[in-house]
Amino acid sequence: MNSTVKEILEWIICIVLAVALAIIIRYYVGTPTEVQQSSMFPTLVEGQRLILNKLPKTFRETPKRGDIITFERPSNGSATTLKAVYNNEPDNIFTKFSYYVLEIGKESYIKRVIGLPNERVELKDGKVYINGEELDEPYLQDDVVTENKYNQLLVDFTVPEGYIFAMGDNRADSVDCRKFGCIPIDKIEGVVWIRFWPFDLFGEVK
Repeated sequence: MNSTVKEILEWIICIVLAVALAIIIRYYVGTPTEVQQSSMFPTLVEGQRLILNKLPKTFRETPKRGDIITFERPSNGSATTLKAVYNNEPDNIFTKFSYYVLEIGKESYIKRVIGLPNERVELKDGKVYINGEELDEPYLQDDVVTENKYNQLLVDFTVPEGYIFAMGDNRADSVDCRKFGCIPIDKIEGVVWIRFWPFDLFGEVK
């Protein structure tokens, strides 16, 4: 093997390893994303860029109340049960890799965790109640009213085991669990960690 061929092979190996490492970090550790919805206003604004922490997903941790998460968009437009429906799952190793790892054709939502597994959630009088106690939500604007005009099953309910209930901070303009049902924890992609753009708002997001 001459030196030129050897050098080419070394470069190919380096590139392959670098791409593999980047994919592993993106899927298991963290990844950048861009806000493309207005449902988390004023906490997050369209065009802002974030870093998602994917370690909770990697270690199968239940998110905490108040965490801002991204999750795979459910298949159905309106829930008929308490649980969101996912009926377009990839069915082989190649489509799964393309969809879940490379995220080709995958759509996601960004919302805030409100109800945890086995908690009773009530939406009444424009407020949120968890296990009978009003939830303090300092991240909302003063005039925000929380109601559910989509699905009456999700007005007074218990979050199923293995699921969470999430809503956007911009309650009047957010398509969230009030419409399509509670989200399986294994469909959560990551927890919003840092906003890195615009630079003047750089820092941890809460």
